[in-house]
Amino acid sequence: MRNVSDMIEKYLKDILMKSKEGYIEIQRSELAEQFNCVPSQINYVISTRFTIEKGYIVESKRGGGGYIRICRLETDDGNELYSTLMEHIGEGISQAAAEDIIDHMLYAKLVNLREAQIMKAAISRQILPFNMPVRDQIRANLLRAMVATIFRIS
Repeated sequence: MRNVSDMIEKYLKDILMKSKEGYIEIQRSELAEQFNCVPSQINYVISTRFTIEKGYIVESKRGGGGYIRICRLETDDGNELYSTLMEHIGEGISQAAAEDIIDHMLYAKLVNLREAQIMKAAISRQILPFNMPVRDQIRANLLRAMVATIFRIS
């Protein structure tokens, strides 16, 4: 049997796929009650499995009528996706976050499996034998150059 986090993730992805609006709005407390868990478990799932690197934008509104809105990044508008990715890469990026971005580009069919593997090899900490934060800065420069090239070609 899968753990609660996996079940919450699957549930959210299922209702997101069925959403005509392209996003879902949930209330943390209601979802926690539905899965018989604490609200912090919902926070954990959203913050680790619905990241921008994995192709999601999460917005939250706190307060009495608060909600969490999860939107899937659309790949139809290349300019918007390109801008979002470049902004998120920033001046420095961890290996895990960079790999999530590459996985999202693979999912969006912007790169094929071989290209994704080559990109991951180029940004790995084994290939970039520098101390942090220099390593994250070099990784960001490499990834920005690769993303820019991919969007010029596609």
